[in-house]
Amino acid sequence: MHWWGERTWQEWHWLMMLGMAVFWIAVIIALALLLRYLLASSRRDERSEESPEDILKRRFARGEIDEDEYRRRLAGLKKDRPD
Repeated sequence: MHWWGERTWQEWHWLMMLGMAVFWIAVIIALALLLRYLLASSRRDERSEESPEDILKRRFARGEIDEDEYRRRLAGLKKDRPD
């Protein structure tokens, strides 16, 4: 009798293969999550670089503000801009 009990080499071989498959699946999932996080953070950075006019246009398009408010705020933005 061996120290590992009645298991044969073939049984340990399958167990090691299963462990290696689980390891590589975990590595691939971790890399995918890291890539997803990095891409999402770059999209947030791009959105934060929007001009005030772009934000105002987006709010108007969504219906958050009406046309009068849009024109008033746009005129205010253009008045404050040093050209």
